[in-house]
Amino acid sequence: MQPDTRPDSVSGRMSPLEVRAGLSIASLFALRMLGLFLILPVFAVHAHQFSGGDSQTLVGMALGIYGLTQGLLQVPSGMASDHYGRKRIIVIGLLVFALGSFVAAWASDITMVIVGRALQGAGAISAPVMAFAADMTREEHRTKAMAMIGGSIGLMFALSLVAAPVLYPLIGMRGLFALIGVLSLAGIWVTVSVVPPEPGAVTDETRRVRLAALGEVLRNREQLRLNFGIFSLHVVQMAVFVVIPVALVRHGGLAVSEHWKVYLPVVLGSFALMMPPLLQAERRGRMKFLFLAAIVLLLAAEIGFAVCYTDFHMTVVLLLAFFVAFNVLEASLPSLVSRLAPPASRGTALGVYNTTQALGLFAGGAAGGWLAGHFGEAAVFVFGIALVALWLGTAWRMRIPGESAERIFPVVGAGADPDNRVS
Repeated sequence: MQPDTRPDSVSGRMSPLEVRAGLSIASLFALRMLGLFLILPVFAVHAHQFSGGDSQTLVGMALGIYGLTQGLLQVPSGMASDHYGRKRIIVIGLLVFALGSFVAAWASDITMVIVGRALQGAGAISAPVMAFAADMTREEHRTKAMAMIGGSIGLMFALSLVAAPVLYPLIGMRGLFALIGVLSLAGIWVTVSVVPPEPGAVTDETRRVRLAALGEVLRNREQLRLNFGIFSLHVVQMAVFVVIPVALVRHGGLAVSEHWKVYLPVVLGSFALMMPPLLQAERRGRMKFLFLAAIVLLLAAEIGFAVCYTDFHMTVVLLLAFFVAFNVLEASLPSLVSRLAPPASRGTALGVYNTTQALGLFAGGAAGGWLAGHFGEAAVFVFGIALVALWLGTAWRMRIPGESAERIFPVVGAGADPDNRVS
């Protein structure tokens, strides 16, 4: 069974099944990510109340262990979803995530919180969820589905910045962790009852792919470019946020509890600005042009930060540019990975992709902190400039299935149609 290809979607619109799949999978991701983000604004403040919570090393471990187990298990999770089916692995992952949340909720010492956070990360469902979204949509609409997922992540991040400081005094850290577990269980209901059925049953023939598919993914030059891209994007993201929150306090006089007043309008504004060019590029078959333009915008934002991060108003403008570029790339990259991967090994390819993403989050935080501590805050942005420039060089020669040079850089001359497509 393939996604609905009725004539209403051929004209450029997503079919009803594709819309339902995109929105329901995005809502599933939103429940999961809201649960993850809710503790971030308040955990470091509360951590000293745990036995052993006075150790900054252990507090950092409690926050970071999630990313480590998540990164280690994305490839097995993606491969398992290829082997056993997407929904089954998603439900198991959400159960593990809920278990970790309840362990953390009843923890009395920081060590048990670390155990709970590690279990949360072990519920790695990003690869099967993205593979499911790819299964349910055609190539010309896949980036829209990925943008719905990316949008849900950004909105949940913004919502958590507002909701966490309100909920924490009411229900405490235990209550927040318990709420996160309940949201994960609600995600299971969404998976079973709202998300459309899987496109087709897993057969013995599709089970033969696994280890061979992993080797092919790791050797595929185009997928390596994309994996380096998501690694670079999240290195830069985490490194930037080592410096920017401090800059907002130091140079903007904005208390940490007030930072949402910057982040919320910036995130919402970035979605409003990124969607029209994203939809146009996908409709006209010029995703590579938009992709490269977004990397250039990201590079420009990094250069601007290096020069102007002490200017509060310029920092807000640059944050808007940064998030526009970030959201375009965050939506485009998994879509491109799914186009390159054979349907039977999409979960494997997206597992490798999500592993490099998690490693980028870890490396960005570590590198950003080390550079800021040893060479000053501007060095973080200089590092980002170099990494994004390297990414731009590797991405320049990438190939996107279904796009030709004329589509990417159309030649407009006498009588030429700028929307002309090459068959």
